[in-house]
Amino acid sequence: MRGAKALLAAAVAGIAMTAAVAQPAGQTAESYEFSFLDEIEGAKALEWARKENDRTLGELTADPRYQQFHDRALQILQARDRIPGVSFRPDGLHNFWQDENHVRGIWRRTTMASYRTANPTWETILDVDALAAAENANWVYRGASCLPPEDTRCLVILSDGGRDAAEYREFDTVNKRFVEGGFRIPVGKQSVTWLDRDTLLIARDWGPGTMTESSYPFVIKKLRRGQSLEQAEEVYRANASDTRADPFVMRDAAGTVHGVGFVRSIDFFNREYHMLVGDRTVKLNLPTKASPSGIIDGRVLVTSDEAWEAHGTRFAADAIVSYDLNEWKREPNAARPSLVWTPGARQTLSGMTTTKDSLIVTILDNVRGRAVAMNYANGRWTTRPIALPANSSIGISAASDESDEAMFSVTDYLTPSTLWYYNGATGALETIKSTPARFNAANHVVEQHEATSRDGTKIPYFLVRPRNMRNDGSTPTLLYGYGGFQVSQIPAYNANMGALWLEQGNAYVVANLRGGGEFGPEWHQSAQRANKQRTWDDYIAVAEDLIRRRITSPRHLGVVGGSQGGLLVGTAITQRPELFNAAIIQVPLFDMLRYHTMSAGASWIGEYGDPRIPEQRAWIEGYSPYQRLVPNVTYPTPFILTSTKDDRVHPGHGRRAAARLGQLGQPYYYYENIDGGHSAAANLRESARRLALEYTYASKRLVGGGVGAPPAGERGR
Repeated sequence: MRGAKALLAAAVAGIAMTAAVAQPAGQTAESYEFSFLDEIEGAKALEWARKENDRTLGELTADPRYQQFHDRALQILQARDRIPGVSFRPDGLHNFWQDENHVRGIWRRTTMASYRTANPTWETILDVDALAAAENANWVYRGASCLPPEDTRCLVILSDGGRDAAEYREFDTVNKRFVEGGFRIPVGKQSVTWLDRDTLLIARDWGPGTMTESSYPFVIKKLRRGQSLEQAEEVYRANASDTRADPFVMRDAAGTVHGVGFVRSIDFFNREYHMLVGDRTVKLNLPTKASPSGIIDGRVLVTSDEAWEAHGTRFAADAIVSYDLNEWKREPNAARPSLVWTPGARQTLSGMTTTKDSLIVTILDNVRGRAVAMNYANGRWTTRPIALPANSSIGISAASDESDEAMFSVTDYLTPSTLWYYNGATGALETIKSTPARFNAANHVVEQHEATSRDGTKIPYFLVRPRNMRNDGSTPTLLYGYGGFQVSQIPAYNANMGALWLEQGNAYVVANLRGGGEFGPEWHQSAQRANKQRTWDDYIAVAEDLIRRRITSPRHLGVVGGSQGGLLVGTAITQRPELFNAAIIQVPLFDMLRYHTMSAGASWIGEYGDPRIPEQRAWIEGYSPYQRLVPNVTYPTPFILTSTKDDRVHPGHGRRAAARLGQLGQPYYYYENIDGGHSAAANLRESARRLALEYTYASKRLVGGGVGAPPAGERGR
């Protein structure tokens, strides 16, 4: 299956007030309030958003720091000496690139020899700016799925403005053009994968009754070349109550197909795998938190986020196990698994992939990275450490299916990122690309501390602070967190944060909260559903620890986060508003009593619970930020950012939060990017604007100075 990177090739994937109108039958006042803001591109909602944008832009861009921040951010984002991330392909190294001349971007390729030079020679494969201009379309490039082993026929994925919904078009990388009469799958929330040169497996909206309440497909069909979508043959059907279904094709490094199957995602974290074995469809006897993850050395690799037992052997959560490929293909449920790797204390599996000849594994060890190469021979696995820099974050950037080559990104908070080349066949390991320093890091140091959460659990966090900081509580500090979906927050060089925040003499903190994946699946699972309040408690504990250590004070402390992190920030300022003076709330979840009805919200019931069930509604109601915005409480003036074209987290969350604050007479800032999808920015220029707005706001609130800061209570009336 060409390693883990291709197992699931297509899958897993003043306030304008409402007019006085009658409340519809069956709706509560709470659900109906500001309901016009739920119409994503409704005329009234967009008019409201544009007025909010005008006011926010007027206030923040008037601050002299805004233009300085914008120009600096754009310079960094468009720098020609950025490391161009690449993927190994039979015809060279492929890259997608954006700069001031390629706003939407170009898909291009070069050779390894050229890539090693300071100024590689690139050949353009597809110019997305030119395509958008020719078609008068708002195309955002979302990648390309290519057919192994040649990788010359690809499905280019194009999104309107950055939405998750996308169109798939067949493209020929040899002739560098779309295939006339080739596959073209209309826009939709869908997953598409190659079965062979003339056949696709597709999960999409096939008409009424084929989409889940999470707004994803649960019916998979086979489409042959020359057929219309109406002629596609149904091959698998999950349940409407599931989150989604996706096709997958298991290939080895040579591109040979060893299995075809379907993933039934029961919820966000639990899934079933169904494989075609002869003329049968067999449900694999795997834990629902397990996934097939690659093929190497004649072994099928499987990982699981829960402990499990098979054929009398018990495996820990996060372990890698393997099966004999031939046994698996004959009868997958009769094959016996054996251990490949298991985590030690404070360790978790960070990433894995395969080259032609090796399994590459990256590990987080107390939130620090390391990497190993592994092989299976003579009935046992052998491990070779890859001597990358210690005390760094290590990510797998690329791996070859034709050789034993791989590339790793190595980074930390203050050291510019480097790209390392590794050749398992020769043992070569060397730096081949480095990012120039984008900010002066000499005046800062990195420390790791622990806070004690409400239940006594120690919560680690990283502090990036001025070297000569006075411990008098005067340091402006931004506290970042996420704390959900088993996503780990690890040290990384953030050039814009460094240039626009640290260089001003400020501090930055990253909290490793329960709900994340820094210490394995159990770290995540201990803060789900009924226990989700633990994530919010952990975040507040870190804030209190920063104040206790006199690193900062409530006057100078701000919180920042996006998506689940936006919900995190919302809980922080509604549960402990006195601790903070700023809050950057990006593309947030906010109204948690209605989240399951908005865009892809129902897919996250596994993380939060179901508000339709009274017991679970009680968990959620206790922290839902929208419901905790109440009269007679002073909240830190937040900056809420959303995107009209975010079809993952509905912009109504952020819109309603702003509207409710305005109704309460509370000051706030609100900005809605018309493009951008869930990233809230569709290109580098939009990213520069967003960054400049955020750091101008943070500087006004936590550092002081500038012009146009709204007096408390004036904003939104």
